[in-house]
Amino acid sequence: MTPAMRIYRALEELPAALPGTVLTVGNFDGIHLGHQRIITQVINRSREVAATALAVTFDPHPAKVLIPEQAPPLLTTLAQRLDLLAQLGLDAVLVITFTPELSRLTPREFVCEIVCSRLAAQALYVGPEFRFGYRQAGDVAELSLLAKEFGFAVHVVPPVVVRGQAISSTLIRELVREGRVERAARLLGRAYALTGTITPGSGRGAQSLVPTLNFVPEQECLPGRGVYITETLVEGKTYPSATNVGLRPTFAGDRLVVESHLLDFDRELREGRLETHFHRRLRAEKEFPSTQALRKQIQRDLAATRQFFQRRSTATPLAS
Repeated sequence: MTPAMRIYRALEELPAALPGTVLTVGNFDGIHLGHQRIITQVINRSREVAATALAVTFDPHPAKVLIPEQAPPLLTTLAQRLDLLAQLGLDAVLVITFTPELSRLTPREFVCEIVCSRLAAQALYVGPEFRFGYRQAGDVAELSLLAKEFGFAVHVVPPVVVRGQAISSTLIRELVREGRVERAARLLGRAYALTGTITPGSGRGAQSLVPTLNFVPEQECLPGRGVYITETLVEGKTYPSATNVGLRPTFAGDRLVVESHLLDFDRELREGRLETHFHRRLRAEKEFPSTQALRKQIQRDLAATRQFFQRRSTATPLAS
């Protein structure tokens, strides 16, 4: 059995005599294919030199502390990030609370006090755009110079490029917010997911349309307003579903809601947690002239959703 990934919530929690590490440092929002390439190389190298495979990440996102008005809407919660990092096979993750004091460390101080003194780095893997230290003054060129001085190796991992575009969290955020969840999934290596707590809705949909599970997403980056083919995990079971993200303009709504109708699920839940994975956008949100017109469109949406999963269940892989 693979040992569980260790999670350290502060530098002070690290073992006093931490063995050598092969590590990477970053925000890792989304844990996309580019992040996965770096982490895979960290793990592979750590096994070769019998070191600890470690990722260092920050919470909150540095921009939320330094320039909150420009902070990006995050794709993943910290809990999601840690779960995805564990799935990749890391030995440990260090979550550093990002503070103004930490931000004032110079590149040299960051390398000396954290990378070397605290983390006993043997090798550090980063992407080509990696920046660190006060006002992001340090880049990979300065990092390489510091590594020679302090005695560890630096490996700059090229980005993963798909259809001529380098994968980045920024690009994926744009795709999600535009509703292009299929494209986002290709860059993430999995469907984009929202998690949250079920909340009682107005009851209007269950009475006149179809029953839904409403929830407040914990993620900050929401798919663009519209109707999506999704899968929803609730109470340990996954159901095909259709999910609406929007204001419900036919009912003169003025508050953004996320609501999922689960196929072949007839229970009413007013509490609990769920997780919804977005596979394809069916249509944009629109205002219908009547509830009856909306009901007919919803039935078409559900038929398309059912057909999507039927095709997927009967699809066979191409012969190699």
